[in-house]
Amino acid sequence: MSTITAQEIVDRAGVILQDTTNVRWPEPELLDWLNDGQREIVLLNPSAHADNESVQLDAGTKQSFDSLASNNNNSGTNIGAGIRLIDVVRNMGTDGATEGRTCTVIERKILDYQRPDWHKDPTSAEATHFMHDERDPKTFYVFPPQPSATPGYVEVLYSSAPAAVQLADTIALDDVYANALLDYVLYRAYSKDADFGSVDMAQARYQSFTASIGVKANKDLFTEPGASMDARQRQRGGAGGS
Repeated sequence: MSTITAQEIVDRAGVILQDTTNVRWPEPELLDWLNDGQREIVLLNPSAHADNESVQLDAGTKQSFDSLASNNNNSGTNIGAGIRLIDVVRNMGTDGATEGRTCTVIERKILDYQRPDWHKDPTSAEATHFMHDERDPKTFYVFPPQPSATPGYVEVLYSSAPAAVQLADTIALDDVYANALLDYVLYRAYSKDADFGSVDMAQARYQSFTASIGVKANKDLFTEPGASMDARQRQRGGAGGS
């Protein structure tokens, strides 16, 4: 939960820009850049704004965020606002509250090769596996197919876009992203002054911004369902690697 307000970040930017009265860079402009920065952070690091919810699945194998949102309109879930699947954690029964077996990720081509008709297999309200393709970030598939009557629920971890904030609001991301947001605001401010020799400062601030949140390649490695354990260990340096 965040405690830092947008106003605090905008004020800090004004001090660094030597424009505390916001003559050169008006507060509404700085606030727009802060909100842009929040969305940029989530684009590069989806787990920065993640939701964890129990959602009722669609009948069959294909599951899309928009359709799941329709299924769960009365349950308070907000998966329709999701922008990318991160994980399907476990089954949650047919009532959405009964903890069940884990749902493991597999590559779709495995089922495609071994069971070409798997989309027409006998149904079950308990999902054994799920499949996800990053090229279609709001869609995933489950196996076995869900029944038409009383499909099951699963616990879904997904990334969603942060809501725009006003100056008096706390930022939509955790406080740990406040420095990155400040860097992003300054990057945009210096970019505006590129004609006055601020290009290097803009580049430096953007580099600091990306370093704070991690590069996109790391995001893909750690948040894409199906990323191999070996790959994750190599990224961390391994248990005993160099």
